[in-house]
Amino acid sequence: MDKSSKIYIAGHRGMVGSAIWRALEAKGYSNLIGKTSKELDLRNQTEVADFFATEKPEVIIDAAARVGGILANNNYPYQFLIENMQIQNNLIDSSLQADVEKFIFLGSSCIYPKLAPQPLKEDYLLTGPLEPTNEWYAIAKITGVKACEAIRKQFGKDYISLMPTNLYGTYDNFDLNTSHVLPAMIRKFHEAKENGNTPVELWGSGTPMREFLFVEDLADAVVYALENKFQDNLYNVGTGTDLTIKELAEIIQKTVGHTGEIIWDASKPDGTPRKLMDVSKMESAGWKATVGLEEGIKRTYEWFLENQDTFKQVKI
Repeated sequence: MDKSSKIYIAGHRGMVGSAIWRALEAKGYSNLIGKTSKELDLRNQTEVADFFATEKPEVIIDAAARVGGILANNNYPYQFLIENMQIQNNLIDSSLQADVEKFIFLGSSCIYPKLAPQPLKEDYLLTGPLEPTNEWYAIAKITGVKACEAIRKQFGKDYISLMPTNLYGTYDNFDLNTSHVLPAMIRKFHEAKENGNTPVELWGSGTPMREFLFVEDLADAVVYALENKFQDNLYNVGTGTDLTIKELAEIIQKTVGHTGEIIWDASKPDGTPRKLMDVSKMESAGWKATVGLEEGIKRTYEWFLENQDTFKQVKI
């Protein structure tokens, strides 16, 4: 890959997109394109087609999506399904029409069936029902994976899909109404500590098992995929290790320095019982995660402390 190739990163201001941007810059890529949602509405087919005609990008990295946790997915099922499909369909189809040779589509581990065998292999896609609490987002992402696979099969282009496990890190979303479990815990424990180590209430039983990947590791995987030609169309990206939500809470509590009580609200949904990725395919392709969970949480909390004044204040 030429360091001067014109690379468009969709969603470049989000946690994932900004990490990819920094990783590419650090490796000397000098022709990166980013557009805010006000500058380019990716849901609008005409706007996206016009953008391709004007800018003529050579590589597309799709890190744009409408995202959120269980609460957001439950409350806005239509938006999670339609908007994600609009975003990715416009980018994928415009890339094909513009003869773009390299496209990297980013999805999520939620594309796999709720009760699929663990760890999750790429072959398990479409072998069973999805987890109901995020099926709308998952279905959208599955269509993106299959669209890239179809283009690869029919037109021979290097379109690949990377499916990261649960992501966290710098520039994460810490809004308690829309954030995922790890950043939400960081904020809850921090604010409880600031309020005299008051108890922290967390959703569910604490027993589900989850795998977490530091966002800078994902960015490194994307750069690796950009610079290498993979044999297949779909690859899991993760650490290959998991822990219970209760164990995660204890690590975050210790990192933050909160000494109060943790209260588990078992009346709230747990979500999928376990989600561990089989990352052997990606490792066989030559890439492996390097940032440990405790180190990643420490770096994320340090970033949170430096930037917390910019977060939307939501009462717990």
